[in-house]
Amino acid sequence: MTRPKLVGFSANLQRPSKTRALVEAVGESAAADGGLDLRLFDLVDAGTGLGAAWSRDALSLPARRVVEAIEGADALVVGSPVYKGSFTGLFKHLFDLIDPLALANKPVAIVATGGGARHALVVEHSFRPLFGFFGALQVPTTVYGSDPDFTDGLPTDPGVRDRIAQAGAQLAALVRAAGAAEAAAPAARAVAR
Repeated sequence: MTRPKLVGFSANLQRPSKTRALVEAVGESAAADGGLDLRLFDLVDAGTGLGAAWSRDALSLPARRVVEAIEGADALVVGSPVYKGSFTGLFKHLFDLIDPLALANKPVAIVATGGGARHALVVEHSFRPLFGFFGALQVPTTVYGSDPDFTDGLPTDPGVRDRIAQAGAQLAALVRAAGAAEAAAPAARAVAR
């Protein structure tokens, strides 16, 4: 039996990245809790042509691979640095190219990073409406980290570490529930006949 695929996607434009560190931490927590196969991507992996792609057909091969990995995942951890009170434009552009039905009922954990605490509500005001449009199953706990929450690029604040563990556990639980529902569906159909 194959393990469910968890894809982490971060809108960082360089490595190392605090946003990537948060996406990776939540992804690793969920993967350990739920036996998930974790793959990580960021905008750097999509290459330089993403911004010029006005349709899926215009995507470069590296960008297409990222889009296909997101669409083909069983669950996602997504994150972006905050600029001007929202996720990055390239993050939104990439999700503009995602099939509108590809994320329906897909478990998603959300993370974001910013320079200070005043950007923390970005997850509620920007991310949640976007993934609500897709019909994704968003975990209740989001993770926001600002500069003081990191040491040497890694999340070290105890509150942020707690939220990482909570979000990872919630994501793993949603993946398990989805797997159980999928496994029960053939039996339910057989009984209905």
